Amino acid sequence: MTTKTTPFHHQPPQTVRRLVVEVVDARNLLPKDGQGSSSPYVVADFDGQRKRTTTRFKELNPVWNEPLEFIVSDPETMEFEELEVEVYNDKKFGNGSGRKNHFLGRVKLYGTQFSQRGEEALVYYTLEKRSVFSWIRGEIGLKIYYYDELLLHDDEKQQQQQPPPEQERSRMVVEEGRVFEVPGQMEHCVPLPEGPPHSPGVVVVEQSPPPVVHVQQDQPEVQEMYGPPVQEMPYHHHPEVRKMQAVRGERVRVLKRPNGGGDYSPKNISVKKEKAGVDTERVHPFDLVEPMQYLFVRIVKARGVAPPGESPYVKVRTSSHYVRSKPASLRPNEPSDSPEWNQVFALGYNKNDANSATLEISVWDSPTESFLGGVCFDLSDVPVRDPPDSPLAPQWYRLEGGAADQNPGRVSGDIQLSVWIGTQSDDAFPEAWSSDAPYVAHTRSKVYQSPKLWYLRVTVIEAQDLNMAQNLPPLTAPEVRVKIQLGFQSQRTRRGSMNHHSMSFHWNEELLFVAGEPLEETVILLVEDRTTKEPSLLGHAVIPLVSIEQRIDERHVPAKWFTLEGGSYCGRVHLRLCLEGGYHVLDEAAHVCSDFRPTAKQLWKPPVGILELGILGARGLLPMKSKGPGKGSTDAYCVAKYGKKWVRTRTVTDSFDPRWNEQYTWQVYDPCTVLTVGVFDNWRMFAEVSEEKPDSRIGKVRIRVSTLESNKIYTSSYPLLVLTRTGLKKMGEIELAVRFACPSLLPETSAVYGQPLLPRMHYLRPLGVAQQEALRGAATKMVAQWLARSEPALGHEVVRYMLDADSHAWSMRKSKANWFRIVAVLAWAVGLAKWLDDIRRWRNPVTTVLLHVLYLVLVWYPDLIVPTGFLYIVLIGIWYYRFRPKIPAGMDTRLSQAEAVDPDELDEEFDTMPSSKPPELIRVRYDRLRMLAARVQTVLGDFATQGERVQALVSWRDPRATKLFIGVCLLITIVLYSVPPKTVAVALGFYYLRHPMFRNPMPPRSLNFFRRLPSLSDRLM
Repeated sequence: MTTKTTPFHHQPPQTVRRLVVEVVDARNLLPKDGQGSSSPYVVADFDGQRKRTTTRFKELNPVWNEPLEFIVSDPETMEFEELEVEVYNDKKFGNGSGRKNHFLGRVKLYGTQFSQRGEEALVYYTLEKRSVFSWIRGEIGLKIYYYDELLLHDDEKQQQQQPPPEQERSRMVVEEGRVFEVPGQMEHCVPLPEGPPHSPGVVVVEQSPPPVVHVQQDQPEVQEMYGPPVQEMPYHHHPEVRKMQAVRGERVRVLKRPNGGGDYSPKNISVKKEKAGVDTERVHPFDLVEPMQYLFVRIVKARGVAPPGESPYVKVRTSSHYVRSKPASLRPNEPSDSPEWNQVFALGYNKNDANSATLEISVWDSPTESFLGGVCFDLSDVPVRDPPDSPLAPQWYRLEGGAADQNPGRVSGDIQLSVWIGTQSDDAFPEAWSSDAPYVAHTRSKVYQSPKLWYLRVTVIEAQDLNMAQNLPPLTAPEVRVKIQLGFQSQRTRRGSMNHHSMSFHWNEELLFVAGEPLEETVILLVEDRTTKEPSLLGHAVIPLVSIEQRIDERHVPAKWFTLEGGSYCGRVHLRLCLEGGYHVLDEAAHVCSDFRPTAKQLWKPPVGILELGILGARGLLPMKSKGPGKGSTDAYCVAKYGKKWVRTRTVTDSFDPRWNEQYTWQVYDPCTVLTVGVFDNWRMFAEVSEEKPDSRIGKVRIRVSTLESNKIYTSSYPLLVLTRTGLKKMGEIELAVRFACPSLLPETSAVYGQPLLPRMHYLRPLGVAQQEALRGAATKMVAQWLARSEPALGHEVVRYMLDADSHAWSMRKSKANWFRIVAVLAWAVGLAKWLDDIRRWRNPVTTVLLHVLYLVLVWYPDLIVPTGFLYIVLIGIWYYRFRPKIPAGMDTRLSQAEAVDPDELDEEFDTMPSSKPPELIRVRYDRLRMLAARVQTVLGDFATQGERVQALVSWRDPRATKLFIGVCLLITIVLYSVPPKTVAVALGFYYLRHPMFRNPMPPRSLNFFRRLPSLSDRLM
């Protein structure tokens, strides 16, 4: 074996990475020098290097503007290095009473929050405590960025000053004496903070961001997509999650067909994972799905084929499969007897039939259909590839003639190929021609990324020097408006107010748009004169999005003047534009949102865990399209969406019980989010290039991550329900395996529940409900347009269905559902009132007597009331633990009021906007809506009446009632001043709980008095 060495002058240039922490300023620090002030300085610690700034004398809002530069010893592991910035009060400038410098706060940042030079931004971080007893306030402004500096090879001094680089760790994670290999080169490990001794440690694998310009068709998503065969072994670890607590002995059993078609509740299924048929010592990481064995055939190329054909092809045949390759291609300047295919086939494999089966691979000439040679393999001798083994190297095989060939000597040449047995976790599976998904272009598994969306805030301030029309009628004020367009979005300001002295127009109006990366679009501004019936254009301006300033907080952005175009000088307009990175751009309904992170990556918090989803398959799907006379078929695929990441399984053609067995992972930044899984029927693979055939929806399931216990596998079957114009229809069932891997009840995980749900800017400068709904519609459309450009494309109808784009539409059914939800929330109060009524009526004398005793104890010892109430809540929680849900809930038909819905209400729900129904039907529906509104109007009037009666007690609208009320209040005051309050409380309680024999069946006097008080309802017209 020979080895090659590379000369020194061909070595690539070496670089050193430097991290710059620019300490800008701090705000509202705590005075700790004993004189009402502080003399702060900042200390930054990174990768074993510690540097500090100068001290600012007696300044609670210091300004430094000092850069602190660090050398990154290993750029590969910078992503999970920690930067600690601490602020101290310098005791030298105080009264000298302290022994050490006082701590003023600190900030901990991870390498994932660092930006490259040129992309940095000023971020204000809230100072955190060092311990529970620390008293800290204020925030510090930092700019953090890194850059790579070129090292010259002849500069030995500079090389000696560099710290020796650590051993490359991007491939290995060492934990408790074991070494784990982290697959993929676009991933890095971020260890979560360690918890108590019994808490599982977690290593999170964070993906690199997707490309900005386009979605690549050959992204390496295989490593997180499929699961290799799993044997009956003790519990093993996912490569992205180490030391995960899980119930031992939990296995997956053979799936059974669901019982009946009318059961709309999810069921727990146990799936047994069959052995892959080969003995192996390796523990496979993907454990949520069943291994599916395939026979892989990789056809690379041939040489010396005689006679050379124009476009030869390859036939692959087994006892149960027959496939044909694409026509061969020839490289430039290559002989015609050396065709190339570079194609992989994945054929279904059954071990029971492999002992007597053979694999035939033959080469044929396309125009003449003449046999050019072939190779035959015994399937019992085919090797088994067990990932993460390296791919099997192709080998050259001599082409042989057939037994019936009369001239076997004419066959010559070699073919390069490789044959192996593997599972759906194989690297070659996503791009292979699969026997259960032959339409490769439209049936492959893919991972998509939503575009990065920004809010564009445009403040129209004023316009000057406009060329107004001179022939306006007298006393007519010109109506000038500004119209702004961004892509398909368009908004217009209100009428501007005119300054007659300077002949300028003022608006001071803010408009919000949604902008998506790459920021290639332009903002078009039109100034219109709408005084007359026909608007006239006074000028326009074109502003590229790339030139607009980005901000991630509420800092002030300076306004700019823009010259209007349209011929000669048309005036100018004063605008303030900025791209808001501190907001989260909602593209989903707020109640089913899967991500709340802001747009700016600098504001992201570290992930708290990993969400794993195994899409096992579906059962009992209904036929969605016809295939010949009297026969239907379904070509189903599954789409799952969480955060910015979308996944799509392969399409299993012509099957009512498809089996996908694909596994995916997501990083979880907030457990109070929702995972959405939808099933669709593929129509696009049968459509022409110019034809648009939307995919049909089969159903979807939502799973809230916070309802999942940590590190527990849920394997469940969910009904696929679709609400049509004819009513509720069950389309089948989908079988999923879900696991939320995170350290349970650690400070970082529990602290998420105390943090705001949305980013900080949503509370500092909140958006209106109507405005946010309009922006959400624009964001949904932009995401749909982005994903439609992928291959295979995610259709517009798929994206809208997954994002619940029509959730705001009117529906009588949803209104009833929301009403019954309110009734269910108030049911506990109604139940408590009924229980008290039973107590005071002595329905159960023993309970009533015990309540008398408890009431006496609480009155005599009032300090026990609050702890007793909290103890009661604890006991209720422990009692309901027995009835906790064992399965993550799916769609609830009873809650949705979908089981017995009126057909006319469904027809109204599916009606378009504006309505496409005849006027007679619209009139009937309008009358029904008026009747419902009349009931709501009556209920609102009753609420207003009760409130007005309370006001009438002291408003003297009824003088006699007010005099009686004041006299009774005076009497109660004298009694409470003269009688001990405990005695009064006991008397009132015993009077309320008195026996029915001492009661009057008529309403009490106090209630009669209240009902006689006047209200304002008699003044309504």
